Amino acid sequence: MDNTAIEEMFETLGPVKIRRMFGGKGIYLEGVIFALEVDGEILLKGDAQSAPEFEEAGSRQWTYDGKGKPVKMPYWSIPDSALDDPDEMARWARTAYEAALRAKK
Repeated sequence: MDNTAIEEMFETLGPVKIRRMFGGKGIYLEGVIFALEVDGEILLKGDAQSAPEFEEAGSRQWTYDGKGKPVKMPYWSIPDSALDDPDEMARWARTAYEAALRAKK
């Protein structure tokens, strides 16, 4: 996904910064990473508070293969219903940013 498309996806939050990292991109708002782009997919930051919301919405938690066993990361796929609804996308983006702020404390 190109940077312009990512910036447009999150424009309701404000201007985001995009930095390359481990074969993907980190997406930051006000210096806080709240989303990743991995293999062309945007993943949103989750935590113990927001994970149940992501699960209920049908999101998948990002895992990678760590020496033969899956390692779960605190990032979730965007719920399908948000992909065509800018208002819902804005709500999930805020949810991810709030989780990132809680993680920072």
